[in-house]
Amino acid sequence: MRFVIARLNHETNSFSPVPTPLDSFAPSWGSDALEVGKGSSTAMGAFIDFANQMQAEIVTPVFAMAYPSGPVDDDAFESMSSAIVNASSEPCDAILLDLHGAMVTPSFYDAEGELLARIRKVAPHTPIGVALDLHANITPAMIDAADFIVGFKTYPHVDMYETGEHVARIMAGVLEGEVTAKQGFAHPPILAQALRMNTNVPGSMKKLVDKARELEKQKHIHAVTFFGGFPLSDLAETGTSVVIVAEDSEIAQRVATEFAADVWAERKGFVYHERPLSESVEAAREASLKPGKGPILMLDHGDNCMSGGTCDIMDVLAESLRQGLTGILAGPVADAEAVAAMQTAGVGKEITLELGNRWTLPSIGVDKTPLELTGRVRTLAKGSYVITGPIYTDMHCDMGEAAVLETDQALILVVEEPHEPWDIGVFSCAGLDPAQSEFLILKSRMYCRPIFEPLSKQVVECASLGITSSRLELFDYMRLCRPVFPLDLNMSWAPHTIKEARN
Repeated sequence: MRFVIARLNHETNSFSPVPTPLDSFAPSWGSDALEVGKGSSTAMGAFIDFANQMQAEIVTPVFAMAYPSGPVDDDAFESMSSAIVNASSEPCDAILLDLHGAMVTPSFYDAEGELLARIRKVAPHTPIGVALDLHANITPAMIDAADFIVGFKTYPHVDMYETGEHVARIMAGVLEGEVTAKQGFAHPPILAQALRMNTNVPGSMKKLVDKARELEKQKHIHAVTFFGGFPLSDLAETGTSVVIVAEDSEIAQRVATEFAADVWAERKGFVYHERPLSESVEAAREASLKPGKGPILMLDHGDNCMSGGTCDIMDVLAESLRQGLTGILAGPVADAEAVAAMQTAGVGKEITLELGNRWTLPSIGVDKTPLELTGRVRTLAKGSYVITGPIYTDMHCDMGEAAVLETDQALILVVEEPHEPWDIGVFSCAGLDPAQSEFLILKSRMYCRPIFEPLSKQVVECASLGITSSRLELFDYMRLCRPVFPLDLNMSWAPHTIKEARN
């Protein structure tokens, strides 16, 4: 047997000014892709393990992942997708793809749908199994081209490998002739807010994911995924979706339609109402006075790196300084100019510099001024570390050069590259201990939580005015089908049968 296995992963923020060229993906090709994917805590890692168990020949055209940012350059998409299509055009028994489901390019607003259609054209009879992110925006083109799609059930995402295993189990049954995989699909028109998709806390998201798990226990249902969608990818189908994989098309579509009705009934649970930043910072101050150990974790969700943020918006830090908070640890802030200035000054030297707010954000009409700070260069370091888990365990991360500015009120970690605070290593590589701070300001919504929440006394969500704002009315959607909730609050909707084009 011959299996084609690939990873091509990007969550596109259509409104982000951060470019996404090919080198953003740091792609590995061919045998190098196999080595990178092998043993990784990704769906592709699970696919490789499955192929080895099946004693199959493994072809890995590419392993590529870029942090969320603006639309992917067309030539980058063509380079990576062509590698997958070319590999799939040769005779093979299975195609297993680790994709995201929210990739946008200038030419293809539904990039995964385009990729899958190309693969289906060259491999019309080969079963295609796809693992997708919980934040995928599912389109009819994806459903039409893929034999079966399964998505993550956790946010923060700690089940990437397990989702790959799920896809592999279905593929094993298909290859052995024991499973028929038919898909049902429904798209309730809801722009779910990322801060309402946490699967670890009671609420609509957890309720629906738990329902999906229960449905999967039924005999003829192979997979049930509720996709929250990524609201900042601007395409017609952006928003929530339900995909059912079952033995029979009628069963699959019936369950999808019924589930979609449940999603619509929960729509108000996906709306996040942010409070003014000044009130959030004051709430953090009040929380710090209460008994308990650990810092107050202040999450700057308006500049979330893993949703395409610029990672340099200074609103939360500036307001915290204005209100007189002390014992602050903030970062990482992406500002190569500030890093260079501190390197030139040297460790121990006093410096006045401009920090952050470098990007103009025309899609939301924002052009900020850098924050001027005076302090001492405390540390210069290499911003590299290895993730300890549970997300992307053992992955090597590189933030570029790092520098720490120490002021009377704060320690600020500044790096060259935008970076999600996945792990304590973000700070320890520069000699910083987050547990010793009074207030910990991170540019993150969810991915930081498994590591930093247990260290913290309380979490306070802080709304900076950045390109990942939870205020969806800021964004000028050009392609999104309307009406859609909650932009159109008084709309009505009822699930209806959606004809499957292939299954």
